[in-house]
Order: sequence, then structure tokens, then C-alpha cells
Amino acid sequence: MAIETFRHDGDIIEIRLARPPVNALDPELCDALRNAIAGAVTGGAKGLVLSGSPKVFSAGLDVPHLLSLGDDRSALSADWGAFFDAARALTNSPVPVVAAITGHAPAGGCVLALCCDYRVMAKSEDPTRPFRIGLNETQVGLVAPAGVQQLMERTVGKHRAGVLLATGALVDAERALAIGLVDEVATADQTVARAVAWLQSLLSLPSAPVLKTRAIARADMIAAMSPESIQLDRFIDAWSEPDTQAGLKALVARLGK
Repeated sequence: MAIETFRHDGDIIEIRLARPPVNALDPELCDALRNAIAGAVTGGAKGLVLSGSPKVFSAGLDVPHLLSLGDDRSALSADWGAFFDAARALTNSPVPVVAAITGHAPAGGCVLALCCDYRVMAKSEDPTRPFRIGLNETQVGLVAPAGVQQLMERTVGKHRAGVLLATGALVDAERALAIGLVDEVATADQTVARAVAWLQSLLSLPSAPVLKTRAIARADMIAAMSPESIQLDRFIDAWSEPDTQAGLKALVARLGK
């Protein structure tokens, strides 16, 4: 089962990514996430929590699967399209969504978190192995689409986003909090509870003003994730470039060790 759902406080639905071992985002998981969001809203949810597994929120796209597609442009477009459709489902959600970042959230995992209204990140119990979050695309030979870069810019500021994006840096939970990439840091066992508590506080306010204000505040996010801003064809064009393929294959080699 790629997705698990839980009900909190009646009107809050937790959608948990559940694809062991690292919640790699393949088309099945992305489609399941999109359907779970739609189903929860249709079912009357007033707020959503997006969570992951202990120690890993999501490690991003399933790179070994993507590389297995070779030069099949149609398949690559479909798989990447499924991911961006899932991200848009979060961005376009008519109800607030909180990311309960239960562990590492690089690349696509970070994108999903950036599409949410609020982010609570777990702090690792082992200080020598902190959980990290960020858009590390350049480290594996990719260029984050303009729309994704805009999400980072609106969250941490243009200059800091530029540095983080160019270097592909992953930051730990405390640093992420300091720069505004996440809104709270919690212990691992309290991450989902803190996400639910924030939603409960928000939902206690007059509904119509909150939702109208939220729609205005998030209009730029919706524009950033539009197909025009993502430019999937251009992204797929770059997929076969030598630097990109070398970086991705090196990543898979490291994962296999």
C-alpha cells in the first residue's frame, strides 16, 4: 500500500507516504497521493497532514526506476508528470495542508513540503546523523525547474535560495528552522501531533476569511507550479545530457553500497 490515511480530531486527515524503504516517488505513489488528497477533500476534510515514515519523509523521485526507462521520452514525461501532478494537488488543495516532515526530505521530498501551508520537521535523536532537507538537484546533475526554484525563493528569500539551489545544499532541521525553510522543529514522536495542533488552531478561526486570505497568499505558488512554469518538455530535454546521466548514475551507485 503506497498511502495510509488516518483521521485526527474528526475533520483532519493525515495522509502518510508508505512506500518502503524511503518513500521514493514513483508514479504509483504520486497517483495515490493525488487521489488521497482528492478523496479526503471530497469526504469533508477541513485540513490535511502529509507525513512520511520514521526517519524518512521522502527521498525524492525513484531515480533507479527513471533510469530504467532509458531514452523513452514518453515514459519519462509520464513519470515526471505524475510527480508534478501530485505536487500541484498539494498546492491547489482547497483546504490547508501541513507537512509533518518525519525525517530526510531531499529533492522531490522537499518539493512536496514546499507545496504545503506549514512545515513541522522532526529532529533526529542522533545528533551525529541529523535529518536533512533541501533541493539537491545540482549534486546529481539536474536543474530544478523555474517554478520549483520560485517555491524555494518565496520560502527563504531570493538570495539564500540562489545559494542553496546552486550548491544543492541539504540543511539539518535546526538550520532549516533558522532560515525559514521549516516553521517548527519537533521530536520525532511529536511531529505529526504538532502538525495536527497547528491545523486545529487555524481551523478554530473564522473559516471564510482564513480560506480567502489563504487563496490570495498562495496564488503565486499555484502559478509557480503551473505547467508553464515547470516546462516539463525542457526538463526532459536536459535529462539525457551527459552531465545529468553521469550524476544520476553516480547517485544510484552510492545508493547501492
